[in-house]
Amino acid sequence: MTEKINLKKIAPVLMAFFVMSFVDLVGIGVDRVSKDMDLSATLAQLIPSAAFLWFFLLSVPVGVLQSRLGKRFMLNIGMGVTALGLLVPFFFYSFEMVLAGFALLGIGNTIVQVSANPLLVDVVPGNRTSSFLSFSQFVKAIGSMLGAPLALFFASKFGDWKLLFLVFGIVSVLSVIWLASVKIEETGQQESKALLASSFRLLGNGFVLLMVLSIFIVVGVDVGFNSNSGQFLIKRFGIEQNAAESGRSIYFFGRMLGTFAGAIMLTKISSRKFFMWTSLLGILCFLLIILVRSTAMAWVLVFMIGLAVANIWPLVFSIAVEKYPTRSNEISGLMMMAISGGAVIPLLVGWVSDLSNAAFGLTILLAGMVYLWAVSFYCLKKA
Repeated sequence: MTEKINLKKIAPVLMAFFVMSFVDLVGIGVDRVSKDMDLSATLAQLIPSAAFLWFFLLSVPVGVLQSRLGKRFMLNIGMGVTALGLLVPFFFYSFEMVLAGFALLGIGNTIVQVSANPLLVDVVPGNRTSSFLSFSQFVKAIGSMLGAPLALFFASKFGDWKLLFLVFGIVSVLSVIWLASVKIEETGQQESKALLASSFRLLGNGFVLLMVLSIFIVVGVDVGFNSNSGQFLIKRFGIEQNAAESGRSIYFFGRMLGTFAGAIMLTKISSRKFFMWTSLLGILCFLLIILVRSTAMAWVLVFMIGLAVANIWPLVFSIAVEKYPTRSNEISGLMMMAISGGAVIPLLVGWVSDLSNAAFGLTILLAGMVYLWAVSFYCLKKA
């Protein structure tokens, strides 16, 4: 690693974080495919499930494979699979092909998430690692916010929202070519053969188990709100579809600002206290959005939910690693697997919404925030 910032190496790795954001198209997919194919809420939520299931199945094996084949090689494989996942539903538009496409998108995203962070650490100076890791999340947030307005633009300008898949697919291919053209020296990794067994043994530790379940829940809440918010705003408030989809950009904007606010506030307040207060804010916002009838208030609450959820993932991760610093590799592997909460919880929300209504479906996400607050309170007491 060089001691000066080498943008020639850093820029293509940061671009991978933009590609990483493409998995957030699950929300657009749910809304648009539901309308095109007249799907029930439960069937529509198979879209995020098809994408996020792979985190549970592939996170640890990808980490083991990466230690043998290299981070850049695996990252390019991940972005290539992402491109394939985007192009499949563009060229072959049926519900089965949409599910196949989002499954490939999830496989690619799992590989990208496992590979991108450690490769970024390799290409930035050691004293700038934290700032660049934070900036990478900003790059990812830009991609997440662009999905809804681009889908609307392509639908209104060209009559086909699926052009979004084509454009993002081409971006993924160009990102592969860019990264492949740059020579990167990777730092060696510790032997990973025992990673799977040692990771699962760590689940016997009650504190670690609570924190891993917290990742499962917070990703489920994040993906669940992303994929259900459009239908909720349409059915609860009678908002027109294009406007309801823009609510997703407001949510991601809230998340982006939340990470900046969190970075500042965490210099003044402990991570455990911040975890408790941001979870409490999430409970309040979900409770209000379920109960209110004001459309204007609903928009504000969509933004506030983004703020509340923004920092919980890094807070949980940092609290767990802070308590067991020598087990960071195993904890990281378990938490990557726990991202599969994005496959389970949205499906549950869709099923409950079909049984009752969209507002009652969101009570699943409210219950998730209550769990997170309880864990944060436990962490504070054990500090």
